[in-house]
Amino acid sequence: MDVILFLIFAIIAVVCAINVVVQTHPISSAISLVGVMGSLAVLYLLLGAEFIAAAQVIVYAGAIMVLFVFVIMLLNAGAESKKGRSFMVQLLGVPLLIGLLVLLGWFVQRLYPAGASMHFGGFQGGTARDVGRALFGPYLLPFEVTSILVLIAIVGAIVLARKEMD
Repeated sequence: MDVILFLIFAIIAVVCAINVVVQTHPISSAISLVGVMGSLAVLYLLLGAEFIAAAQVIVYAGAIMVLFVFVIMLLNAGAESKKGRSFMVQLLGVPLLIGLLVLLGWFVQRLYPAGASMHFGGFQGGTARDVGRALFGPYLLPFEVTSILVLIAIVGAIVLARKEMD
């Protein structure tokens, strides 16, 4: 049963992720990103990391997506215009993508040979205590740098939106 649920929500995550890239309207992409975040939360639940799943829904699917939609609305971004693709892109795009996926698969198989398999619900590191110790221990600096980068991106979006309005 766990494998079936994993496959269902993994497929949902991949389809929503592809939809994020394919959509031409930014709000539709943001809604697809919420689908990715929700399905990832279910995958965390299947692994037994309840706190990380709850944090995924509250922080990413909730707060961060509200921030993204706010910035999209602030920039007044419309649908992206489609442009014609060159002949070389149409000719080489799919074969190069398949080659990249084969190469990535080969590297993953070489770097991570078959070993002990993951058991659903066997992960024991997803408690609030473990996350807090990791977040405020070795990952404190990257956490703070990321929050400063998000703040800079928001300020930059506001500055760019002000210049376009004037």
